[in-house]
Amino acid sequence: MSKILNVRLPDASGGNYDPQKFNQLVRSLEQVILQLNSTYTPVTSENTQAALSWFEAGGGQCEMNSGSTVPISIGGTNTDAFGRLRVSQPYTLFDSQNRYAADNQFDVATTGTGTTTFLSNEAAVKMEVTSGGVGSVTRQSFRSFPYQPGKGLLVLATFVMDSSTSANLTQSVGYFNASDGVFFKRTGSTNSFVLRSSSTPTPGTPSDVRTVNQSSWNGDKLDGTGASGLTLDPTKAQILWMDFEWLGVGSVRCGFIIDGQYIVCHTFENANDITSVYMTTAILPVRYSITTTTAAVAASMKAICCSVASEGGFEQTSIEHVARRVNATSASTITTSFYPIASIRLASGALGAVVIPSSYNFLPTTSDNYEIALIKNTTLTSPSWTAVPSDANVQFDISSTAMTGGTIASSSFTTGKSGAVPLSAGSAYNLDLQLGASIAGVSDIYTLAARVVTTGGAGSGGGVGSLSFYDLTQ
Repeated sequence: MSKILNVRLPDASGGNYDPQKFNQLVRSLEQVILQLNSTYTPVTSENTQAALSWFEAGGGQCEMNSGSTVPISIGGTNTDAFGRLRVSQPYTLFDSQNRYAADNQFDVATTGTGTTTFLSNEAAVKMEVTSGGVGSVTRQSFRSFPYQPGKGLLVLATFVMDSSTSANLTQSVGYFNASDGVFFKRTGSTNSFVLRSSSTPTPGTPSDVRTVNQSSWNGDKLDGTGASGLTLDPTKAQILWMDFEWLGVGSVRCGFIIDGQYIVCHTFENANDITSVYMTTAILPVRYSITTTTAAVAASMKAICCSVASEGGFEQTSIEHVARRVNATSASTITTSFYPIASIRLASGALGAVVIPSSYNFLPTTSDNYEIALIKNTTLTSPSWTAVPSDANVQFDISSTAMTGGTIASSSFTTGKSGAVPLSAGSAYNLDLQLGASIAGVSDIYTLAARVVTTGGAGSGGGVGSLSFYDLTQ
């Protein structure tokens, strides 16, 4: 007789039936079935109780009959960075694809011979350094992405690296900036995973001392000898994956997805091992880079697609902060051209802060018709920046007397009355509105602006307004 695992599903006719728990149980059972198809781990006296407890925690009840063994095995990459079963509930914080143009969510910095080219038929960006001079290309997302303690952060990035084996050529891709982060690096023919830290060993000084070459990876080395039997070739299209259990001192798993399987190549372990956080923050940008240190090297890499997700959802809770003009403009200040009412930007010491405009409000002081707009990266005339009283990560300006250019992110119209304009869908954050910063450290600016709409001739008016925002890093 074989052991049979009997699972009694919740009784729909009972008063305690919960559809949400039922769905969670079904998803859990689906994962078990997938594992039974590929993994055999006998249930012994030591792990039988653990298996029973797991099923009961999922909402069902279990009974074990006597007999032989039952295969139950769940772990590895079937769980997220915190060991929770992956049940297809990621919350996307960022995604990028270069479908019709190079994604403008990325800033590009080049030096020397470095250039970029959009490859329309490959939905990719070619980052190139040519012979005849040293050069570099860095492609980094303007935004840094919110890490929520207790949730696993999953980063995916696709790329193709150059085949050159020159020791003077370095190519990198990952979740990092100049100060902190984790990334895959190829220098010459040497493949490595790097944990960059501004916390250790010298606080305040970025260090790549935790560079681990492929021969020393503590997982599948992807050299043909590992469990997968595969050999990594970065000159072919690759899907890099990393997940972070930060909390300052957690683990970071790094690897590649090949043939639909998450392969763990190296894990940076930190808990119970170090005396500080392993890097200053897990709120970081996605970054691609290629650098040559000699004029003799010509090479290119392709940046294709990437995503950052919070596994297990994302709690949408934050207080609002307000940048406001407390005194109305004169009745003739606002004309048919947009006039700045209030603006915000990231403080120079908080360029990685996660700040998202949430709503704007305008009160006209005349009975004219107005267009009210939220405008991104306009050029302000004579601004005077000061810290928002409730949030030192953000500065605001109400002194500018004119503005030019910029992109309208939201617009509404009003006639002689006030009204708040929300910038989110229901209770969710609109992360696409998040303030970012360039590689050179220049913050985005959002400006609440107003103009008078007339049916003929010149018009003018006045008003007062405010711009509210969330700061998920305060």
